[in-house]
Amino acid sequence: MGFEWLRPAAVFGSLLYALIGVLVFWICFVIIDKLTPYDLWAEIVERKNTALAIVVGAMCIAIGLIVSAAVHG
Repeated sequence: MGFEWLRPAAVFGSLLYALIGVLVFWICFVIIDKLTPYDLWAEIVERKNTALAIVVGAMCIAIGLIVSAAVHG
């Protein structure tokens, strides 16, 4: 196994796909935040709603898995 992954094209491609993945993840979170009847951030941080935090965390993991599968495949 050589250092093929250190080629500038491979590094740039990885950074580009990572940036696209983070952007898609952020857009999905904003869309879901707009679809809910209340402000997710305020509900979790200010009101300390643990149940909602767990649900949002699971949603973030699911969106991350979908984005990573789409980028990888």
